[in-house]
Amino acid sequence: MSARIIIPFYIAGDVLAAVNQPLQTVEEMRATSLQLRRDSLEMIYGAGSGHPGGSLSEIDILVALYFGVMRYDAADPAWPDRDRFILSKGHASPGFYTTLSMAGYFGREELSSYRKTDGLLQGHAHPMTPGVEMNSGSLGMGLSFALGHALAARLDGKDYRVFALLGDGECQEGEVWEAAMSAAHHRATNLTAIVDRNRIQNDRFTDEVMTLEPLADRWRDFGWNVITCDGHEHVEVLRALETASEGGPTAIIANTVKGKGVSFMENNPAFHGRAPNAEEYEAALKELA
Repeated sequence: MSARIIIPFYIAGDVLAAVNQPLQTVEEMRATSLQLRRDSLEMIYGAGSGHPGGSLSEIDILVALYFGVMRYDAADPAWPDRDRFILSKGHASPGFYTTLSMAGYFGREELSSYRKTDGLLQGHAHPMTPGVEMNSGSLGMGLSFALGHALAARLDGKDYRVFALLGDGECQEGEVWEAAMSAAHHRATNLTAIVDRNRIQNDRFTDEVMTLEPLADRWRDFGWNVITCDGHEHVEVLRALETASEGGPTAIIANTVKGKGVSFMENNPAFHGRAPNAEEYEAALKELA
């Protein structure tokens, strides 16, 4: 498919998704992802702390959501008809914050406030930040919160969609499966869970902690539609998100690489929650140039 062709996007009725800037082509999404990876590392390096690995693995998913699928108005973050995005893996906030800034929720200058006392952008996502729906900290809560929004849409007669991004290690939490069972029972067709399947949690690989496979079958067994895709290929992510709109609840298993884009961070548990030093930072920026 040509990189200059706009691929599937969300349509509500006959009205194009209401975003505050034009939908991006695949080529533009790739450029945006590259910029957001640089911005995320700059934030983490400037703060001297943060989670580069999971931020870099989620970027392409976030770009597909915010610049190809979701309906929102950055000038009015509380717009009742907006689609909802829940970052359940809240420690990966740098990737989320850079995306929100690019989408227009707040100025780029705010990125330098990351993890600073009284700054707008704290280490874990918090609703005081425009565009953030849920505060985070302990893992496992995001899918329950997202289900609440999905059911509220039904009660309020709204057609918005709800997307929750989960870490794969997070899927070892019991609350995730309680929410999954409940969502299937209530036929929450407007709910999509996206698993950032980068295969690393904290300081080791997920399989060393608790085996997740067959992960897709586990979601199916709980009554979910399941789609598997390459989480770094924008076309695949967009197609998965578009297919998810046809019914649900739907789980998208997005196969990703932790630390994507920086060779010495890729598949390296050491960079789950460690900021790069000056030498590593410069080397990373050269690779992302």
